[in-house]
Amino acid sequence: MSEVITAAVAALNAKMGDGGFDGVAKFVIEGEGAILIDANGARADDSEADVTLTADADTFQSILEGDLDPTAAFMTGKLSVDGDMGMAMKLGGVLS
Repeated sequence: MSEVITAAVAALNAKMGDGGFDGVAKFVIEGEGAILIDANGARADDSEADVTLTADADTFQSILEGDLDPTAAFMTGKLSVDGDMGMAMKLGGVLS
């Protein structure tokens, strides 16, 4: 597992706290790997999900740090979404 994925899993779990996420979402970080987020929190995993969000490592890090709004990243083409758009919007609330 890459250092980028390891750091992202830790950051996502810190943001979500003990609540987890009501659904199954996957982040694909280009060239690094995938992170699955569900009721159990975040972990390195490339399983099926309700929604898959894909971005490069810099974009993903900017979103996690709060420097880039997930909606703005999507609108500018830096973040692609495949699957349940409502689930993606709910995930955006968790990341903010």
